[in-house]
Amino acid sequence: MSEAEAPEGAEESTGQPEAEQDAAATAAEVERELSDVKDKYLRLAAEYDNFRKRTSRERAESWSRAQAELVQKLLDALDDLSRFAHVDPATTDPMTLHKGIELVDQKMTKAFAAAGLEILNPVDAQFDPTLHEAVATEPAASAEDDHTVARVFQAGYRFNGQLLRPARVVVKQWAG
Repeated sequence: MSEAEAPEGAEESTGQPEAEQDAAATAAEVERELSDVKDKYLRLAAEYDNFRKRTSRERAESWSRAQAELVQKLLDALDDLSRFAHVDPATTDPMTLHKGIELVDQKMTKAFAAAGLEILNPVDAQFDPTLHEAVATEPAASAEDDHTVARVFQAGYRFNGQLLRPARVVVKQWAG
């Protein structure tokens, strides 16, 4: 019996070191994979941080370029205003000054429109509370004029579809 048991015992004694070796090899493999995953994670985190910084910098540069383009479009009107500021009112006809100011206004309006600004001047349009702010009412002459804009106290502005300021208006109201 001892001979039969000895080989079994020998197999068991040699089997245990193999199991321990396999476990050690598996643990080493898992540690290597964990190290690789940690390395990939750190690289990805660094890449994301660089991406975030780069996009933030690009956004700031883009905003700065857009502002510079708008200012460039307004330079002619600014030059014209500067010329009018240095005109001697004693030697200049008031109608000439008025006409010059109208031209500067048109130039500025054109430059702002090219940049995406829309002026809301809704006289005789239906009152729209999403675009207009009613500051007063006045009687309407007929039922068809009910809730239409009679006068504009202050123009409203929309920039690329986004309302910047509602138009402040007087609204006609039918009482009959």
